[in-house]
Amino acid sequence: STSGALGKHIDLPVPLIIGLRTIIASGCIYVFCKWRNLDLKIQKKDRVKLLLSGILMGLHWITYFYALKLSNIAIGMISIFTFPIITSFLEPLILKVKFQKIQLLFGFLVLSGICILVPDFDFKNDSSIALILGILSAILYSLRNILTKSFVDEYNGSSLMFYQLITIAIILSPFCITSTLAQISNQLPMLLILAIITTAIGHTLFVESLKKFSTTSVSIMSSTQPVYGIIIGILFLNEFPNSNAIVGGSLILLTVVFESFRAYKKAP
Repeated sequence: STSGALGKHIDLPVPLIIGLRTIIASGCIYVFCKWRNLDLKIQKKDRVKLLLSGILMGLHWITYFYALKLSNIAIGMISIFTFPIITSFLEPLILKVKFQKIQLLFGFLVLSGICILVPDFDFKNDSSIALILGILSAILYSLRNILTKSFVDEYNGSSLMFYQLITIAIILSPFCITSTLAQISNQLPMLLILAIITTAIGHTLFVESLKKFSTTSVSIMSSTQPVYGIIIGILFLNEFPNSNAIVGGSLILLTVVFESFRAYKKAP
């Protein structure tokens, strides 16, 4: 949930933010894996899938942060949280798992909350472009989560995140090399929070949760993030939501409570 406020606050080009984010976070996760003696070996059959999942994750972050830069936290975060409903459609098709109508219902409820949250749009302004980028980000994130789910039981969540982050860091390293120390030093405290708390800790916990629940269940439960993100925006950036945000956020949170309880009861 901290990504929205940090994405708005950090005054650097988006590719540079994501590149530095992944370099710092991958270093932290590597140290953690060595400290806990976690196996970092990846079987040959999974390497291409892991590489692709890293590319999808990088594209998701880039489109998401551009959405944040072009709009406010509410629009930026809410738009990518169309991904639970997207996942509800994609997961049964890609992983050949049983389609659950109740998850589709919860997904539509989340989408309804998002529709309430989003104000009127003119598709010629930055907010509209941000919405489109946010939805594209949601599609990329859904595909990454579904792909990660296909091999998450075989590996520790930290090792999977390490290789996904390394993939993004290598691809975006040219942006980091061409930046100046003065650019980075002014934003370093926020970059460290983004890399360590939001990325290394938050996303590793997200990957670990895929071992217990379906991708759709995890996606819907994580839809509390726009609500928390808006609250963080109020506290630290003085961005106050309108009445639509309050009503839509409440609907999302209520849906998540029901899905969390249902998924918890079914978990082994």
